[in-house]
Amino acid sequence: MTQRIYIYSPSSAVRNTAAVRRGIARLKALGHEVQLDPDVFATHMRFAGDDATRLAGIERAAASGADIAIITRGGYGLTRLLPALPYKKIAKAIDRGMKFVGLSDFTAFQNAVLAQTGRVSWSGPAVGEDFGVESEPDEIMQACFEDLASGQGEGTGWQLPTSERVERPLQAKGVLWGGNLAVLSALAGTPWMPQVKGGILFLEDVHEHPYRIERMLTQLLYTGVLQKQKAILLGHFTNWVPVPHDKGFKLKTVIDWLRQQVKAPVLTGLPFGHVPTKVCLPVGANVTLAAEGRDAFLLWGHTH
Repeated sequence: MTQRIYIYSPSSAVRNTAAVRRGIARLKALGHEVQLDPDVFATHMRFAGDDATRLAGIERAAASGADIAIITRGGYGLTRLLPALPYKKIAKAIDRGMKFVGLSDFTAFQNAVLAQTGRVSWSGPAVGEDFGVESEPDEIMQACFEDLASGQGEGTGWQLPTSERVERPLQAKGVLWGGNLAVLSALAGTPWMPQVKGGILFLEDVHEHPYRIERMLTQLLYTGVLQKQKAILLGHFTNWVPVPHDKGFKLKTVIDWLRQQVKAPVLTGLPFGHVPTKVCLPVGANVTLAAEGRDAFLLWGHTH
């Protein structure tokens, strides 16, 4: 199903232009009509243009009439734009059917939009990182994106580790929200942090040692965020290096600690993060989480 896709750069500057161009070519090969923002390759220090340039790009994306607006890459840059985002225009675009898609630094945009407008956006691939890889793009990632594009995606499933086998069937309903842990924890205490109670929070990160992950989780714990959720889903936490000083402190240590702090179930293995195999997740949508044995499912039906 042909979709109009608008590609823009709201965060860090594109350094690997070849990867983004490969991603553009692959989206076109899938039959989509692709439009590039005029400043998609802009550069200002580490950013994809200065603040005004990137804000203008976001506004053009919202006004484009495209079916999907997808970022070239994450990095850093959206947090400093949050007070000035055109929230009303973004909300109108979403109401007309536009799906804003991204991950990593895009977590700031997604949660601010949820907090300010209540609208749904999508955690999913980026053009360079996912569609622009030198090898073939991950089949599951691409299939999930195509389901999103066609409006057919109604949920996702994954297998829990053997150690997390659910003996009694688990079911929880609530608003799905979250994203990159570092970005989300930086929003705590601000107007751009969604006030979700009884939600299903999902988290992932990259290049963060487990002690840093724990420190960011304590921020969400001490501000009362974690205690209000019905479930916490952990995606992938990748590209960190253990050091001798750890003396056995590892990611499992942090997960075990987290389970002692909250009553809600903490499930791992969600196929999302800075990894090739990632699903598309509706941030701000009402979902149903179900788990039995090693099978876990997130279901959302048709989401707008």
